[in-house]
Amino acid sequence: MEKPEWARVAEAFEASGQTQREFALARGVRLSTLQSWVYRLRRTAPSRVEPVRLLPVQVATRPAATEPLLEVVAASGARVRFAVGTDVAYVARLVVALGR
Repeated sequence: MEKPEWARVAEAFEASGQTQREFALARGVRLSTLQSWVYRLRRTAPSRVEPVRLLPVQVATRPAATEPLLEVVAASGARVRFAVGTDVAYVARLVVALGR
């Protein structure tokens, strides 16, 4: 087969929905030759991917907390917020008391 004919065969394969092996067997062509022509067709075909569209953004900083806080959520759903450095034993007793 000549080049234009192989290009048509590669295009027919792309439209067939078959695997390369199935298509080659059905057409009676060598699988490696079909693969070569399909590769050439795909390499020269225009990209179907839409171009990336960039949008302008503005980065805003998050306001800093005046005091870092930690939060404990009890099994009952109660939330206890406390400052970093609070006595851990106190927080534990508070959580236990809320769980009653």
